[in-house]
Amino acid sequence: MSFNEQFDQYGAWRREFALCLKRLAEWMKEQGLLNAAVEARMLKLESQVRSDKVMVAFVAEFSRGKSELINAIFFAGHGRRILPASAGRTTMCPTELGYDPDTAPCLRLLPIETRLQRQALAEWRLVPEKWLQVDLDVDNPAQLAAAFQKVAEVLHVPLEQARALGFWNDSSPENHPPVTADGRVEVPKWRHALVNIAHPLLRQGLVILDTPGLNAIGAEPELTVSLIPQAHAVVFILAADTGVTRSDLSIWREHLASGTKGSDNRLVVLNKIDTLWDALSTPEQVQAQIDRQRASLADILGLQRSRVLAVSAQKGLDAKVMHDDALLKASQLPALEVALAKVLMGQRQKILRAAVAASIQELKSEAARALTMRRRDQTEQMLELRGLRGKNSTVIRHMRKRIAHEQAEFSGSSARLHAVRSVHNTLLGDVVHLLGMPTLRAELARLTAALKQPGIKLRLKKTYGETFSSLRKALCQAQTITTDMQAMLDSAFRQLNAEFGFSLQAGRAPDMTQYEQDLELIERSHLQYLGLGNVMRLAQAGFSDRLVRALSSRLRMVFEPALGEVEQWSQSASVQLDAQIRERRQGFAKRLESIERIAQAASTLDERIAELNVQDMRLRALETTLGELTLQLLDVQPLPFAFPPFQNPAIDTAGAVLAELA
Repeated sequence: MSFNEQFDQYGAWRREFALCLKRLAEWMKEQGLLNAAVEARMLKLESQVRSDKVMVAFVAEFSRGKSELINAIFFAGHGRRILPASAGRTTMCPTELGYDPDTAPCLRLLPIETRLQRQALAEWRLVPEKWLQVDLDVDNPAQLAAAFQKVAEVLHVPLEQARALGFWNDSSPENHPPVTADGRVEVPKWRHALVNIAHPLLRQGLVILDTPGLNAIGAEPELTVSLIPQAHAVVFILAADTGVTRSDLSIWREHLASGTKGSDNRLVVLNKIDTLWDALSTPEQVQAQIDRQRASLADILGLQRSRVLAVSAQKGLDAKVMHDDALLKASQLPALEVALAKVLMGQRQKILRAAVAASIQELKSEAARALTMRRRDQTEQMLELRGLRGKNSTVIRHMRKRIAHEQAEFSGSSARLHAVRSVHNTLLGDVVHLLGMPTLRAELARLTAALKQPGIKLRLKKTYGETFSSLRKALCQAQTITTDMQAMLDSAFRQLNAEFGFSLQAGRAPDMTQYEQDLELIERSHLQYLGLGNVMRLAQAGFSDRLVRALSSRLRMVFEPALGEVEQWSQSASVQLDAQIRERRQGFAKRLESIERIAQAASTLDERIAELNVQDMRLRALETTLGELTLQLLDVQPLPFAFPPFQNPAIDTAGAVLAELA
C-alpha cells in the first residue's frame, strides 16, 4: 500500500472519529447535558480531530535529491516533476506545501530583504501584502512546475549585504555561497515560500516542509528553532554517490540529532542508489554494497539500522510515471513510503487518540454526574409522594414546610460557595500571572538585552541558561498552584457532596510535564546558536533580532496552550458547580410543585408517581445511551500501523489506557 493510500486511510479515520464526536455533542445538547464548558471542550476536540495537521520535514544539504524524493512520493500522479529537481542548488528557500480552503491556489514568496527587519517569520505570515503571490492552476502540471521554479531564484548582492542577511560568516568559510567574478555573493531571492494547493494529501492535513542546505538553514533561526522541531516526521537525505560529508554531519548534529521531538520521528534516507547499479555486478552484490552503506550510516549517526533506508528517488519517480512495476521495486521507494506512513500516521494517530481519550472520559463523567443528580431528585420526589398515600392535609403541610426548610438551608450556603469561588479565582489569577504573556516578555527582556549588546556576547550563554531556568520555574510553580487548586476543590466538593447530595468532582489538574519537555526541546534547538561557530553571526544586530523573535514566537506556542488548558480545567469545575446548584434548585421547585398538586387533588397522586417512574426509566436509558456513544468514540478502529522498530513506551502506555477505557 502506497503512502498516498495509507494517508487516505488516516483521513478516513479522522473523519469517522470527528463524526462520532459530533453525534455525541448533538445528543448531549438535546438532553440538556451540554453546558458552556462542556460545549467548548467538545468543539475544541472536534476541531482538533478535523483540522489536525501532520508535518513531514525533508532536510538535506544541496544536491542530495531531496526535491526529487518529494516529487516521487507525493506528486508522481501529475506525470512529471512539480518541484524543481536538477543538478546543483534548486530549493533555495524553505518551502511549505499545505492547503487552506479559504485561500485560492497560489505560491506566496517572502522577499529575502525582510531578514533585515525586526519581524519574525511568524509575524510576516500575518502580513500577506508583503508576499509576492503567484496564482496556480492545479489542473495544469506544466504551469505548476514553471511557478515552482521561482523557489530556485537567486540574487547577487554585495558582500556586506550577504553578511547582514546571514549568508556570509567569516568564521565558517567552508559554508560560504558562490561568489561572482565581480565579488558579488549569490543568496536566495526569497526568505520563505508557502504553497497552497488542493492536493488530496494536503487537503487531509498533510504539510510538507522542503528545506534548503546548511547555509540557508543556519541563517534562518525560526526554521531550526520552530518549524523542524515541530515536525511529526523528519526525513534526512544523504546521497550514495557522496557518502556522509562534513556539511551533512553538521546538519545532523546541529539541527537534528538533539533538536527534534524525539528519535522516533526521524528517518535517514540514502538516496541515489542507482549510481551503485553496475552491469558487472550481480543484483545481490549491489544490494550487499547498499546494505553495508546503510550499516555504516547507522553507526556514524548513532541510529538503529532499521531507521536508515536506501532508495533511488529519480528511478522511483520514473517508474511511477511510466507505470513500471519492476523499476519501482528496484528503486526501493515503496519500502520508504511504508516506513514513512507508519512513522507519520501511526504515531500521530496514537497520540491523537490518547489526547482525546481522557477528554472523552471527562465528558462522560460530567454528563453522568448530571444524570445522577436528576435521578436523585426524582428518587426523593418518589419517596415523598409514596409517603403521602393515605395521609391527611396536616402531613402534607408538614412535608411542604420541610422542603421549604431544606431549600432555605441550601440558599443559606451561598456564603460558603462564595468563599470557595474566591479562593479558586485567586489561585487561578496566580497561574495567569505566571504563564501570561507579560511575564514571558519580562523573562525574555534580559536575554534580548544581552543579544543586543554590540560586539562579542561573552555572558550570553549564562543569560540564556538563566532565562530558561526562570521559565521552567514558572511552569513548576504553575503546576504546584494547580495541584493546590485541585486539593482545595476536592475538599470543598466532598463537603458539598456529603451535605447536599451533589456528585461534584474536580478532575485531575493539568499536567505541565509536556510543556516542560517542549521548553527543553526549544532550549536544545536554540543552544546551537550560542557556540563559538556563531560568534560572528551573533555580533550582527539583525541576526540577533531574528533569533530572539523566533524564540519568543516559539515560547508563546508553549505558554499560551498551557495557560489555556488551566483555564479550561478551571472553567469546567466552576460550570460543574453551577450546573449542580441549578439542578438542585430545580429539584426543590419540582418537589414543591408535586406537593401542591397532591394537596389540591389527591387523585393525582398515583398519576404523578407513574410519571416519575417513566422519567426514571428515561434517565436510565439516557445513561445507557451515553455509555454507548462514548464507547463508540473510543472504539473507532485505529489503522494497522504496528511498526516495532519505532515503538514508543509513552505512546504504548497511552494506547493501553485507551483500551482500558473502552
